[in-house]
Amino acid sequence: MLKKASPFILIFLLLISACTRQKDKRIHIDVSQVTLQAVKIHRYDVDLFKVSPNDIKTGLESIKNEYKLFLGTNLSDPVKLEEMRSYLSNERNLDFHRACDAKFKDISELEKDMTIAFKHFKFYYPEVKIPLVYSYISGGDYEHPVQITDSAMIIALDTYLGKDFKPYLADGVPVYKTIRMTPRHILPDCMKALVDRVYQGNPQNSNLLGQMIEAGKKQYFVDAMIPDFPGDLKIGYTPAQFDWITRNESHIWAAIIENRMLYSTDNHLIRVFMSDGPFTPEFSKDSPSRLGEWIGWQIVKAYMDENPDVTLKQLMEENDSQKILTLSAYKPGK
Repeated sequence: MLKKASPFILIFLLLISACTRQKDKRIHIDVSQVTLQAVKIHRYDVDLFKVSPNDIKTGLESIKNEYKLFLGTNLSDPVKLEEMRSYLSNERNLDFHRACDAKFKDISELEKDMTIAFKHFKFYYPEVKIPLVYSYISGGDYEHPVQITDSAMIIALDTYLGKDFKPYLADGVPVYKTIRMTPRHILPDCMKALVDRVYQGNPQNSNLLGQMIEAGKKQYFVDAMIPDFPGDLKIGYTPAQFDWITRNESHIWAAIIENRMLYSTDNHLIRVFMSDGPFTPEFSKDSPSRLGEWIGWQIVKAYMDENPDVTLKQLMEENDSQKILTLSAYKPGK
């Protein structure tokens, strides 16, 4: 039989819940009143491969209006037509296309999630035009899974076919990257690309603190766009890595402070904390990489929690990393 809870315990739990809800309001906002047309992902990866290589010009003309971004307006260049015929006949591209066609037959849930994410973006940046979204087959352009221009967001669906997709292994893509090449990582990656529309970065942030805050601000932007998404997917960690960093955050911060690393401009040291990889050798094989990005994210979250009048725009425009740290009252583990 369960014992009746003490009224003091109940009050304590309610206070904790109230504080949590208050902090959540920084990113958990109501976007139901934000007017935005539902996102439609234009499937260039599907429509292009319907074109017959034997009648390339006619086929491309039929889809030209929707895909001017890729095709341009002049389809009379024989060199360009031959290049497209070669692309559509390439067995590697066909393999990627077939895999995408099977994996992404229905992308309605992604479109719904992206619509909600763009509503958050419009809430914070009503003056910025929402980009059109396209998907395509890159043929293995692993370094650019999502690209963004002034008017378009372009998703290479063939870079999200799952960690066990054989061409990834054959191409030598590191395991620490393939574990992030799944359909669930598309939306966070899109939001990481979207930040470039509103924030160009601060080149003056050359020390470790500055680099951490730079990464933390971008990660907080992602947080604000998809607040209900799991944290491990937002930052690109495995669940085990996310658990490790959560448990060891205070130890990492202590190591940075005790070893006077915070204001270091040493490139090797900065790479230790900011570079991607399977883990951070200086700490543990169980650790994730990019520890500085995590710490920066937590500092920025603390700053925004401590300063409720600061808007997302103002955060992104604030170039004083020391100010953000000081006003964050960041004390992990307490």
